[in-house]
Amino acid sequence: MKYAFFPGCVLESAAKEDYLATVAVARKLGIEIEELDGWTCCGASHVQDIAPEVTLATNARNIALAEEKGLNLLTVCNTCTLMLREAKNELDKDAAKKEEVNKQLAQIGKQYRGTIDVTHFLWVLIRDYGLDKLKAKIVKPLTGLRVAEYYGCHILRPQEELGFEDYQVPTSLADLITAIGATPIDFSRKLDCCGFHAVYPAHDSVMQMTGSINNDAAKEGADCVVTPCPLCQMQLDMFQKEAKAVVGGDKDMPILHMSQLIGLALGITPEEMGMPARHLTSTAPVQKFVG
Repeated sequence: MKYAFFPGCVLESAAKEDYLATVAVARKLGIEIEELDGWTCCGASHVQDIAPEVTLATNARNIALAEEKGLNLLTVCNTCTLMLREAKNELDKDAAKKEEVNKQLAQIGKQYRGTIDVTHFLWVLIRDYGLDKLKAKIVKPLTGLRVAEYYGCHILRPQEELGFEDYQVPTSLADLITAIGATPIDFSRKLDCCGFHAVYPAHDSVMQMTGSINNDAAKEGADCVVTPCPLCQMQLDMFQKEAKAVVGGDKDMPILHMSQLIGLALGITPEEMGMPARHLTSTAPVQKFVG
């Protein structure tokens, strides 16, 4: 089982811990991931509003790099997943756009063919690898850990581009959490937006959103929040103190990347996944479940 790996900008820098955890988990599970040489930013939240044709060509090129390897393209960031799949969907449905984009790509010796799939690590674990196989690899089941599953917008909506599961009643994260021995709490805000992409133009509203997610996770008895999106993780962790001042609440809520939670159950140390050093909110309440 091998994939071309598109880490995206945030895993290369601000969420380096998610990169470390993803690589470590993939290695433990025997999933080969080969990082694309020369990948570029997907352009999310900025470029597509100003120059959509540039964004389309850029992501066509990213996909073409995976096509050259003959491998499906694996991402970890929800927003990168959406941007890449939107580009693929648009090009596969519109022959004229595909022809125009390929004229641009020809200038750099590339061609978009539409021969591979764009997938997310969560989907790979559920659909391709399989939960039974994952369960067999668990060495430290997270028994007693109550986890608030938090999807983030861009892995569920819009349904046309994503479509892995019902965007109104998703179950993949809860199924994954159960498979590694922890308990999903069926978090009431699991479908809410964290506000990451609006934090600067709508700061006050976003602090209310972020604070409500963390505060309600605490009220509902979660020991931590886990998300498959590094942007959501950053938002809920980085702005937690400021958001708590807006909505109230006195409990710190550890916010984990999906790969980190899985890694703990696979016996990967917190240090190997950047947990003690790179999180602003302490992950110690979670680490105690694995000794």
